[in-house]
Amino acid sequence: MIRSVLYYLFGLVFGAGITISGMINPAKVLNFFDVAGTWDPSLDFVMGGALLIAATGFWLARAHGAPLFDRAFHLPTVHVVDFRLVVGAAVFGIGWGLAGFCPGSAIAALGLVRGEPIIFVSTMTVGLLGGSLLRAAFHTEPPASEEKVSP
Repeated sequence: MIRSVLYYLFGLVFGAGITISGMINPAKVLNFFDVAGTWDPSLDFVMGGALLIAATGFWLARAHGAPLFDRAFHLPTVHVVDFRLVVGAAVFGIGWGLAGFCPGSAIAALGLVRGEPIIFVSTMTVGLLGGSLLRAAFHTEPPASEEKVSP
């Protein structure tokens, strides 16, 4: 129960952060990508702050040796840039550049009860389900991407 409450609070902090930063506003995100036109560099500060916090978090996690809310760290085991990774990154980037939403910001923007995030999340869900169905139809499993590492 306590773990669920903590996860909920972590989600609230994340959602509040991307809302305050303006990342749930597709126009602001698209202006950030438009370096030849109406470029808005303010999201550079958002990304810089996120990198600083993430780097600090990884440093503290490594120094601590074990996670606070789990038995082991879940680290990627695949260290190869392959076709699936490149295509996935391209689809993510194209979608973000066209729509102005990434999955996290779109889910947070659902709270605005506006059409754009509802359409984005709906089509994203259809795409995820379609990909799962295709993978099942061709009997292909994604490579193991996590391993549990004990200190």
